[in-house]
Amino acid sequence: MRKNNLLFTSVLAAILLVGCQQSADKSGEKNDTTVQTTIQPVKQASIANNADQILDKQEVPVLCYHRIEDGKKGDYTVSPATFSAHMQVLADSGYTSILPAQLYDYLLYNKDLPEKPVMITFDDSRTEHFNIAAPVMEKLGFRGVFFIMTITYNKKNYMTTEEIAELSANGHEIGLHSWDHTMATKYMTEEDWKKNVADPKLKLEGFTAKPVEYWAYPNGVFNHEAAEGLSKHFKISFILTSKRDTILPLQTVRRMIVPEMTPQGLIKSMHRTFAKK
Repeated sequence: MRKNNLLFTSVLAAILLVGCQQSADKSGEKNDTTVQTTIQPVKQASIANNADQILDKQEVPVLCYHRIEDGKKGDYTVSPATFSAHMQVLADSGYTSILPAQLYDYLLYNKDLPEKPVMITFDDSRTEHFNIAAPVMEKLGFRGVFFIMTITYNKKNYMTTEEIAELSANGHEIGLHSWDHTMATKYMTEEDWKKNVADPKLKLEGFTAKPVEYWAYPNGVFNHEAAEGLSKHFKISFILTSKRDTILPLQTVRRMIVPEMTPQGLIKSMHRTFAKK
């Protein structure tokens, strides 16, 4: 009996010893395991320039065309031949057309632009913008910005809604030039803003299936109150060559009206108008 008890005790001790060793081995394996973690880089948000920094940046030449037809005179008209010559001299001089989104990123976030940028814009929705201007630009690899006065939809001598949508589909930018060309300084009531800005903007977005984020002031006329109101609807608003608003420079980006002039005259005028002050 004693021998049996002794044998039982020895076997039990051996089992317990093996169990302890296995537990220790497992514990050791657990302690030896290295937990590897990957540290993801923190993506910092771009810091936007303030008004003074935007005003201090080199202005980009922004051209503004209106009528393109023969037999008309005035600062708002060029002939088709002159327009073609203007586009050709820009191409030959190494200019690259840019769109407002590129200008916005340059002014606000210091994003790079082509070495010689130019923006080519059109006001008033004239049919020759679609029939003459767009094909000439596209042949040279340029794209333009067409500011639409929405009261003119589908009327004689003005673009149709289908033509506006086609311009957008072909890579041009569609902006708003008000409903009926009433100056923004006259928008006094909520109904004025709805009629001239909110509703036309919504309609344009319906035709193009894209956001309409840019505005051209009728007659280039603005005041601070108008600029403040438009800042709620648009990333950039374009004036003509008057002095910019020092508080809202993005809502008062300058353009130069292009009259009938020689190609070299255009280049000289661009340099003079947009030279660093």
